[in-house]
Amino acid sequence: MSLSALLRPLLLLLLLLALASAQAQNPSRLQRIVEDGVLRVGTTGDFKPMSFRDPASQDYVGYDIDVVRQFAEDMGVELAFVATDWKTLINGIVADKYDLTTSASLNMERAKVAGYSDPYIEFGTVPMTLRENLERFDGWDSINRGDITVAVTLGTVFEAQARGYFPDAEIKTVEAPARDFQEVLARRAQVSVTSNIEAASLMETYPELTTIPVDALRSRRPGAFLLPQGDQVWINYVNHWISLKHAEGFFETLDRRWLGRE
Repeated sequence: MSLSALLRPLLLLLLLLALASAQAQNPSRLQRIVEDGVLRVGTTGDFKPMSFRDPASQDYVGYDIDVVRQFAEDMGVELAFVATDWKTLINGIVADKYDLTTSASLNMERAKVAGYSDPYIEFGTVPMTLRENLERFDGWDSINRGDITVAVTLGTVFEAQARGYFPDAEIKTVEAPARDFQEVLARRAQVSVTSNIEAASLMETYPELTTIPVDALRSRRPGAFLLPQGDQVWINYVNHWISLKHAEGFFETLDRRWLGRE
């Protein structure tokens, strides 16, 4: 038997010992969450119907809030919300300010520095305007004009999308807690862009807003938790939970409650 063949089992043993030592020195946050009894969730609270504040109680409510409440309950830990905004959402994960976020669109720039769970919802981008302005628009191309101002919220995926969709239009960024659709309501912009999910909710709250008729949604993309990139144990645990909840019909129930889907 060659020397390399004799050494192979020893090298494998050393590798396993090294991995075990590394895991002992840097345990997964799953272990920390269970030991501390607290799950920290970062959320913006400005994304209706996914995560927003109830005007009366000021508590977080929404589709995503129901998701993370159930997740914490199933883990047997307390839930602690950490307020954040879109421009610092990734920084909070990297800086260990929270263990995961409520849903964020899958974005490859974000994925360079943060991990994602498996998706549990899908978003698509639509343009919005005032009903009184609707006759000015007949599709995506009609927005891409120099006399049109498109409002976007700083740090969202919609900011980058709008710059790509509408190179000839004026792009106006607003910083949270202000929101893009408020610029349309105030007539400082003619158009804003958001997800189809938020648009449906906004039109219920503000009947003067409507979506611009388009032939198709743009930038269809999955929505998922943002997670620490290097903690595969934690990512695997979250993904297993999402798979189980899909099998139980949990997300279908939330679709009916919050999105009106049958």
